[in-house]
Amino acid sequence: MIGRMHHVVIDCPDPLALARFYSELLGRPVTYRSADWVVVASDERSSGLAFQLAPDHVPPRWPDPAYPQQVHLDVMVDDVDAAEPCVLALGATRLSADDARSRVFADPAGHPFCLIPRPSWADPVVEPVETPVVELVETPEPHDA
Repeated sequence: MIGRMHHVVIDCPDPLALARFYSELLGRPVTYRSADWVVVASDERSSGLAFQLAPDHVPPRWPDPAYPQQVHLDVMVDDVDAAEPCVLALGATRLSADDARSRVFADPAGHPFCLIPRPSWADPVVEPVETPVVELVETPEPHDA
């Protein structure tokens, strides 16, 4: 072995916006942010997806070979039909035909990604557990009666 996978880096015109899209899609937090580089990963010490500022970015036009994919992700889901409206609500655009078992979408910067049915060998995809919002309420200082 010479090395180990670190980040998959995706060029885009707005790294933070695209990172937020993939953060929601994959249920992973934004773990690093600068003006031209944003990372989405499990935590600050994990590899993940990095989004790099490319001001002159020309989006791919799948399946047009004159504008190649550049990169694409396969995202496994338990139910492609149920996942589709969720990714569309995040800002994705559907690229493939209605009858496809797996479906091709474009992220907000135009990069293709696929929703694929979860393979039988993979654990079920689970909803991220939402942390309850705890409202802080000021309690009055105790006073002598």
